[in-house]
Amino acid sequence: MNEKILTTLAFDQVKDQMKRYLVTAAGKKELQMLEPLTEFEQVNQLLTETTDGANILRLVGLIPVPQLDDISTQLKRLKIDATLSATELAAIGRVLRASGSVKLFFDKLRQQSVPLQTIMKYIDEIVTIPTVTKRLVISIENDGHITDEASSKLHGIRQKITQTEAQIRQKMEAYTRGKNAKYLSDTIITMRNDRYVIPVQANYRSHFGGVVHDQSQTGQTLFIEPQDVMELNNRLRQAQIEERQEEIHVLEDLSTLITPYRADIGHNETILGKLDFINAKAQFAHDNHDTLPILNEDNHVDLRQARHPLLDIKKAVANDISIGSDYQAIVITGPNTGGKTITLKTLGLIQLMGQAGLYIPANEESTIGIFSDVFADIGDEQSLEQSLSTFSAHMDNTISILHQIDARSLVLLDEVGAGTDPKEGAALAMAILDAIGAKGSLVVATTHYPELKVYGYNRPQTTNASMEFDATTLKPTYRLLMGIPGRSNALEIASRLGLDEGIIAEAKSLTSEDSQDLNDMIGDLVAQRKLAHDQTIKLEQDLTAAQKLHDELTTKLKQYEEQKDKLMQQARQEANHTVSAARQKADKIVDQLRMLQRQGVEVKENQLIDAKGQLNALHVEDPRLKHNKVLQREKRKHDFAVGDAVLVKSYGQYGELVQKRGQSDWEVQLGILKMQVNERDLEKVSQDQKLAQERTETKKRPLIRTTQTRQATARLDLRGHRYEQAMQELDQFIDHAILNNLTPVTIIHGKGTGALRKGTHEYLQSNSRVASFEYAAPNAGGDGATIAYLQ
Repeated sequence: MNEKILTTLAFDQVKDQMKRYLVTAAGKKELQMLEPLTEFEQVNQLLTETTDGANILRLVGLIPVPQLDDISTQLKRLKIDATLSATELAAIGRVLRASGSVKLFFDKLRQQSVPLQTIMKYIDEIVTIPTVTKRLVISIENDGHITDEASSKLHGIRQKITQTEAQIRQKMEAYTRGKNAKYLSDTIITMRNDRYVIPVQANYRSHFGGVVHDQSQTGQTLFIEPQDVMELNNRLRQAQIEERQEEIHVLEDLSTLITPYRADIGHNETILGKLDFINAKAQFAHDNHDTLPILNEDNHVDLRQARHPLLDIKKAVANDISIGSDYQAIVITGPNTGGKTITLKTLGLIQLMGQAGLYIPANEESTIGIFSDVFADIGDEQSLEQSLSTFSAHMDNTISILHQIDARSLVLLDEVGAGTDPKEGAALAMAILDAIGAKGSLVVATTHYPELKVYGYNRPQTTNASMEFDATTLKPTYRLLMGIPGRSNALEIASRLGLDEGIIAEAKSLTSEDSQDLNDMIGDLVAQRKLAHDQTIKLEQDLTAAQKLHDELTTKLKQYEEQKDKLMQQARQEANHTVSAARQKADKIVDQLRMLQRQGVEVKENQLIDAKGQLNALHVEDPRLKHNKVLQREKRKHDFAVGDAVLVKSYGQYGELVQKRGQSDWEVQLGILKMQVNERDLEKVSQDQKLAQERTETKKRPLIRTTQTRQATARLDLRGHRYEQAMQELDQFIDHAILNNLTPVTIIHGKGTGALRKGTHEYLQSNSRVASFEYAAPNAGGDGATIAYLQ
């Protein structure tokens, strides 16, 4: 991509903003070489790397790349077998340590299943050299100091130095603290020529003997090494020489040790720089609220709420910009300082950022193209040195652009055709736009020429656009209005600024009628567009509120379903307890009837009614239903009258109302019996229901009165029955078997889904009159039938 466009659109300023995020010299090299690419796969690769960095930053924080210096010079020196200094070795050691820590960091990411697409290939290329790294860490500190552990010999020499220095100080302190202190200019121990000395008054020089190494400016103080310290200083000096020699030997060994790995270390440095650069791209995108652009190979650009990358995010006005899909050219008109130029730069710079693998300052789902080149003629480029006018400079740039563009180019022209006669300039501008369109390039041009408004309307694949201007405040809003040409606001602005109305009227009279009509049309379009824009914003707000409400209701519905399931489970448990207790009471009632039968006593009608009433009394209604207004309203519709057929709910018997007794009691005829029953225990039924029940009771009575009048069966087949019906039949069957002393009994439930078998076994377990049960023999049905033994 041409270098000029990078300068014109200030791409380097975007790169400058990224520098503060980099911590390695190699990362800064990556940034320095950053340029927009022109191939889809390359751009997609860079954007994928940025996405990996953004995901890592969002989920676990930055990749742990420390501050690293450039070690390329050190590696070149190793190639010629040079010995590196301790500082140089420390820099290489930091690279090796960073390589190991980054490798470990990504090993943990693999275990956490962090979604990464391309970055792992760089991690796999990192070479860790544990033995070399450990040796460097032990021998050289980060600041370049050689440690005592670098070699055993060095450790011994330094111990010797420490001991000798302690002996020297002990002897010297005898001079500074003893009776000889009065001969000193100051009671301190200092050094001259790398030897310990004391400051002695000049007239007492002979008192100490030894060697004079220096004197003060006045000559009144001599820095003397006393005679009895000279041997220790000589020993110290010798040890220090040995220390330096051993340090050189250590540096030689370490340099020799890492020389075979210089290529791997250099490659590690490059990878760490790339990871540092990916870190920087992710941080830059995060801090500026940038998003991942969608790449379109057909160069359809659709930027949603795009803003200029170099403007303050809080102040920049965002605009939707679309080109390449519905139209090939956009002609932007509008007043000066209205934002036309910044719109061109926003489009161009965002496109360069995206093709360089950076996230873009626009809303999500924004689309960019993959242009082979971007060209721009923006600003006043007149040159006094070259004797070029503004018009000539623009023409020079335009001619150069026309010679280079192709079908994959994006062209940005600011004030096309400006700087000459308006008629000729407008004609030239239209011809230039036609020439660009003929080559298939996409073009966005700004202009003040009214003729280009008609051009934008009439030309195929071309549309008008304008920068919105608030006629009330006389200020631009910097909003781009697609499809609407800009109107001239000169007369309105002049009027509001106080220009005499007579002059305004004269100016209007001199303006052509067509021009006035065009301005009125544009003004009407702008007003309608603003109304539509405001309505769109309101609809978006309503949609957002509705979506929020939908999400809240969905969450609450989920919570309700979970709570309902929990309550249902609790209710089932409570119901099971209630049913179990009721069955025990029912068993007692049945036992009483059996006892009467065994004694040969005939069961009378009133005894049957009492027994049935006791059984029905075991049913407990939900007390909450008593307060249900719908049920109360329904019950009030059923007024009782003499002769009505009713059901006595507590007994489960049908009867007829004879007469009312008191406020809420009725005398009811139940067969041969008469009873007084409260209205709450009555339910109005039809005569047909009553007669059907009486016929049923008539048929059943002989079977209940005596065991000798019926043929009992000890086998029940539930196959083909629904679950609820099957459980009712099983309950009746067990009661019948108990009354007739039938044991064992066989229940055929089949295999199927296992629901009937499970329900049968749960019932038998809950019935206290069932002693035990088991599956039938294989030749008698196997696990498709159950044999129950009754007490």
